[in-house]
Amino acid sequence: MTTVNISLPNSLKEYIEAQVLKDGYSTTSEYVRELIREDKKRRDQEKLESMLIEGLDSGVTVQATPEFWSELWSQIDKKSDHNRIGATED
Repeated sequence: MTTVNISLPNSLKEYIEAQVLKDGYSTTSEYVRELIREDKKRRDQEKLESMLIEGLDSGVTVQATPEFWSELWSQIDKKSDHNRIGATED
């Protein structure tokens, strides 16, 4: 793990320390890591929603039948397996 130093005004430092105590975090670092994870999750969700809207707006329609979903998951599984294999060969 690496270290990152940040400068904060006293009011934010006090706020963070209060949240650490209130929410049961063991350290300020744990609290900040959780904030960053939540930010990443939110941004990933926004990206997914944007891609879904783009797909809906593309005009291309596909009948989402059970066969469609089965084929889609099969393709995802194959790509996932391929990516896992490629990652282990590096």
